[in-house]
Formats: sequence, C-alpha cells, structure tokens
Amino acid sequence: MQNCRIALLAVALAAAAPAGAQTSDPRVALMERAAWDALAKGQAKTAADIFSRALSSDPNNAQLHLGAATAAYADRRDDDAKSELARALSLDPKLAGAQQLLGQVLHRNGDLLGAIHVYEGLVTRTPADTAALDRWRREFDLQLRMQQTYGGHFAVSFEGPAEEALAAKAVASLDRALDRICAVLNTYPTSTIPVVLYTTQQFTDITRAPAWAAGAYDGAIRVPMRGALDDEPELDRVLAHEFTHALVHTVSKSAIPTWLNEGLATALESEHIEWAERLVRSSTPVPLALLRRSFGQLSGAQAQLAYATSALAVRRILEDAGGFAVANLIRDLGDGADFDTAFTHRIQRSFDDFQTALTQ
Repeated sequence: MQNCRIALLAVALAAAAPAGAQTSDPRVALMERAAWDALAKGQAKTAADIFSRALSSDPNNAQLHLGAATAAYADRRDDDAKSELARALSLDPKLAGAQQLLGQVLHRNGDLLGAIHVYEGLVTRTPADTAALDRWRREFDLQLRMQQTYGGHFAVSFEGPAEEALAAKAVASLDRALDRICAVLNTYPTSTIPVVLYTTQQFTDITRAPAWAAGAYDGAIRVPMRGALDDEPELDRVLAHEFTHALVHTVSKSAIPTWLNEGLATALESEHIEWAERLVRSSTPVPLALLRRSFGQLSGAQAQLAYATSALAVRRILEDAGGFAVANLIRDLGDGADFDTAFTHRIQRSFDDFQTALTQ
C-alpha cells in the first residue's frame, strides 16, 4: 500500500493554516483559504495552481510558500516542496509548519539524520512533534544495526545474520517480480530500489500503516517478514505489489489517483485475482471517482473492496489498451496532464465511457 501520511499531514497543515494571516490583501486571503480548502479535499493540483497565482501577487508571504510546499508534497513533488520551504523559512525562520513539513520531506527522501535535526529544533517550541522525533530516532538506531545485501536493482536491508536467508528470498522474489511486471509495462527501474525487512512490531512502529497492511512503499519498499519463509506465495505477492508502486514512482514523480496506483499494484501482484471478482460481484459497486485518495483510513473490509474494485478496473484497461499505454498514461499524469484528456489519449476512450462499461 501507499503510505497515507502524505494525505494526513497535508490535511493537518491545511486545518492549522491561518487564513490570510500574512496579507492585507483580501483577494489574496480568499485565494489562500480556497487553496487550503482544496488541499483538505485532496485536490493537490488545484491547490498548487491557486497558491501559485496568490504568490504572483504576494511573493514575500511565507504562509503562501508553505501552502505551495504542502501542495507539492501531497503531489509527491519533493524537490518543489523543498524549494518552497526554503523560501518560506528565509522569510519566517520560526514558521513551525514549514519546519514540520521539511522534516517529513527529508524523511521521505531518506535523509533521516536531516529530518531528526530539523525536529530537534522544532520540538523545543512544539512538543506535539516529539512522538515523530522519537520514532525517527528508533528508526535510525535500527538502521545502524542493519546489514545490506544487493541483487539486481535492489538493496535489501535486514537486521542481522538470522535474517540473511529471508533477505536472499526477498531478492530472488523481487527479481522475478521485476522480470514479469516490467515486461507487461515495457518499463524498467532507473535506479536502485531500497528494500527494508522488518519484524511486525518494527513495521508498525516505523510506517504507522493500518493493521491490515501487508507492506508499504514511501521511497523504500518496507515489508514485515511475518512467517515469510513458511508462506512464500504470500511473500511473492506482497513484494510484487510494493515493487509495482516503486516502478510507478520511477515513471511519475507526482501523485496519480489511488485507484490507478493501487489497482495496478494489485492487478500485477499475482496472475490470479478471482478473489476480487467474487468480492465485487457480492458488493455494491464503488465508483472510481470515490477511490482517488488514500485507502489508509478505510476499515479492513472497506479497503479490501477498494483494492478489488481498483484491480478489476486496471485489469480491464490492461486488457483493452495494453501495459505500455498504462505506463504512458502514468507518465502523462506525472507531467501534469489533465486526467480525462490523458486517459482518452492513451486508452482511446473517455473515462466516462470506460466507467460505464465496467458496470455492464
């Protein structure tokens, strides 16, 4: 699954943002409020556009730069987020929201020490962030204890010699997944993908994923190796699912609709998804428009239906248009293309027509 912290942090910052606090221009204040409202609704691209227009009128407004950074972060454009945060903090070095978001951006990009350093300064003024700092310190301590093995496109971290056999199994499983999934999409990773193997408790503590999650991807593939050697098909399924997320991130540096991302990962995690067909047949259909945002806040049963619905939709697209068309659709979305326009161009039918066909 994709980590849902992105959406949660964006919503928290949006809720805390003081509308128009740094501007005397009522027009800019209204635009700022509209942008934060769009972020709270998960409309990152809309928010980014509004913040950009507001900044053209008020370029020295630190709160607007924080808003633009938050929109970029929610859209997974981390370089843009860091640039906007640097500007915000140059204008207001004590802007707590900017420091909080900078720590999250650094953490997601693998700069754990940088994130810790930012939060060590932050918690002296906002003790509520102490929990995140403590969790990151535990994660860093675990990193220091871990060993690494390399295989193909993967760098796998594990805690010690007792897990070495698990790491070897993981590398072999990931190599098989890469060969199969990249052949479908005609797309291959462009850099080494980090993989971290955890105990169940470590996984829960570090990722904060929901209880039903079998893995996570947030720039690294993170997997709890509960009984992995005793259930190799499940290990293969989970690693293939998370590898697909990593490959999508290679193709698109910005966020795509969750149903497309999770649907592709679920459709390609195994050759058999009859479970999804059975579940959807026995349930009320869920419109894809309702599955654009993170599944992280869903209950176990709701999440299962969301994954099933998404997987069947993506499988239909793969059957109708092929994997290369899907990869190109994801590239277009990552480049900022309008979804409906890109879908019609790459899949050769409108999204409305496609959704209608799914229900027939």
